Amino acid sequence: MKLYKIEASNMEAFFGTLEDPGVDGNWFNPNNRKVITIAQTPSCDAFLYLSNETYDEPELLDSVPAGFDFTYCQEWGLTIDDDVVDRVILDLRKKAYPSWQDQLDDIYHNGIEGWKETIKATKDKYPKIN
Repeated sequence: MKLYKIEASNMEAFFGTLEDPGVDGNWFNPNNRKVITIAQTPSCDAFLYLSNETYDEPELLDSVPAGFDFTYCQEWGLTIDDDVVDRVILDLRKKAYPSWQDQLDDIYHNGIEGWKETIKATKDKYPKIN
């Protein structure tokens, strides 16, 4: 996954405006950006996002910059660094897998190959950290 930083002043340009319902009538994200917010500055003037997509508009980062509070999971605390980003990706991957009951049902109805396709979708969406 890629780590992006976007300034609050560029939010409308990236996400769209409330006047334009965009894709599927999504008023919050009319441009249908596939991103996950993970951090913000205390003054809310910049945000960090994770995405599998490649975007030109926000700044692509190699590592977490200073001055951001972690917002993805408050119970993990406010400190954010590269290790926390890796933990977020692993958490997203874990939550995306079907329950073991649903996986067994998938195997029963679709066989092992069908189950592998289901699991591969999650593996592709949230690749393991090297």
